[in-house]
Amino acid sequence: MKSSEVTCCTPVSDGLDERQALELADLLKVLADPARLRIVSMLAAAEGGEVCVCDMTEPLGLSQPTVSHHIKVLREAGFIVSEKRSKWVYHRLVPAQLEAVRGALVIGQLV
Repeated sequence: MKSSEVTCCTPVSDGLDERQALELADLLKVLADPARLRIVSMLAAAEGGEVCVCDMTEPLGLSQPTVSHHIKVLREAGFIVSEKRSKWVYHRLVPAQLEAVRGALVIGQLV
């Protein structure tokens, strides 16, 4: 076999197409904020799976309006859902959205 006939690399799959890459990049931008990552972590660790903004402000060291802004961004991206009860709003994760991001990173496909 001539050296010019030897391939140096194993062929790779196409992975994400352009649309999928743009969608995933938008989702990752939402998560690429330290406060939002901490909020996701708090919700994941919360007993009962939900937390009110009033319980997040002190641990985050952020004001209620700032935490509410981050919650809104996460909610609009589909990472959390919110439910109003009386005057309080409780937030919880949407596991399927986090799984979609994980799956796209692992196997290159958005759900």
